[in-house]
Amino acid sequence: MQIGLVTDSLSHLPLETLLPTVSELGIAMVEFGCGNWSPAPHLQLDSMLGSATMRTAFLAKLQAHGLTISALNCSGNPLLPGVPGEDDRAVTSRTIHLAGLMGVQRIVMMSGCPGGPGDANANWVTTAWPPEATRVVDQQWSQQLIPYWRGLAQEAAANEVSRLCLELHGQQLVYNVRTLLRLRDVVGDVVSANLDPSHLFWMGADPLAAIPALGEAIGHVHAKDTRINTAVAAVNGLLDTTPVDQLADRAWSYVTLGRGHDASWWRGFSQSLRKVGYDGVLSIEHEDQSLSSLEGVRESVELLREVLR
Repeated sequence: MQIGLVTDSLSHLPLETLLPTVSELGIAMVEFGCGNWSPAPHLQLDSMLGSATMRTAFLAKLQAHGLTISALNCSGNPLLPGVPGEDDRAVTSRTIHLAGLMGVQRIVMMSGCPGGPGDANANWVTTAWPPEATRVVDQQWSQQLIPYWRGLAQEAAANEVSRLCLELHGQQLVYNVRTLLRLRDVVGDVVSANLDPSHLFWMGADPLAAIPALGEAIGHVHAKDTRINTAVAAVNGLLDTTPVDQLADRAWSYVTLGRGHDASWWRGFSQSLRKVGYDGVLSIEHEDQSLSSLEGVRESVELLREVLR
């Protein structure tokens, strides 16, 4: 496996500074945000789509620093009602097209979460009761999620993109192993998981159990950690809308690798991935509010070097 980076983790660095910095850290692969929730600080989607010269020059810069692209990322909510969802769908389609032009096989994204009947915003249903909850979920899947993803699979095939890697994330219809495999069964093997253990931690799942359950459906991996604040979680549970910068008051927070789960855990994580045949990238995603991004990325690289020996 290779060490990679979601380049939004160092969004403050311009591309010309980012590339040598990443290379010097010992990172081999990079994952570029293309829009939607990403400010896309390092890749201008429309400009790249419109210019073969720009694409060639961009790839040459990466090659000069010994870097390759692991994936393009267009995470957002393409199933939002109204114009916001239309905009996210457009960026998603353009990202798939750009991947095809650049020979990138993987797109990292979210499944999306629509509203319920008449809703203006996303409606993430997390219980099967009362009965209207189940009716909303059934309608979301049958009328919105499945038709959209069948069309997206066709777009991926037309652009020779082999993997649409869904992050298993709360506030999405596909948020755990069961929902990922359900959509994959309906749409096909192009639907894969972007396995990010940090989200499974705060949703109460065990990433080490998720790996064999997903098996060959794992198409990409994010390396991000979560620390559970056991005192707060014991009182309030893990569902938490406390602002992310109020670390002492939250039940959980994203942290630099090793600060939530130690090196032995991450060694077991990488070994479990190898057992199911995954030999791709571990793409570091820094979202630790307590540590500078460059320091957090460096610390994460050091931990991954240790556990991948």
